[in-house]
Amino acid sequence: MSSSKRLRHQDRATRFGTSAAPAASAPAGENGQASVEFALALPIIVVLTLGLVVIGVAVRNELAVELAAREGARAAAVALDASGAATTAATRATTLPIDVSTNSNGDTVSVTVTYTDPVNVAIIGRLIGPLTHSATATMAVEPP
Repeated sequence: MSSSKRLRHQDRATRFGTSAAPAASAPAGENGQASVEFALALPIIVVLTLGLVVIGVAVRNELAVELAAREGARAAAVALDASGAATTAATRATTLPIDVSTNSNGDTVSVTVTYTDPVNVAIIGRLIGPLTHSATATMAVEPP
């Protein structure tokens, strides 16, 4: 090939975004290495991601239980029927299936809210089992 033809071939290759040099191949024994590394790392990444999801849901549930306890204690502090008012207010504060208990000693009323989360997240749920969230709020009884 003459030098002018070679230059025209290189100009055309550069113009169309192709390389005039042949593509380099992977060294022997390294074909598929990235695929193997990805296959080894993927389960770890999935488990860590699912763990973060479980932590996020657990924090949300804990905050919901604390809110329900505060709402129940506030309602019980100003009502004649402390137990009924606490249960109604606490269940209205969250959509979780909660258990509400009320304890009154005359000057204060305490409301305890408990929720057991079954952790229905694949893989992680079997590792950690159900989580129990509990919160207690105490308020001074106010005259109705």
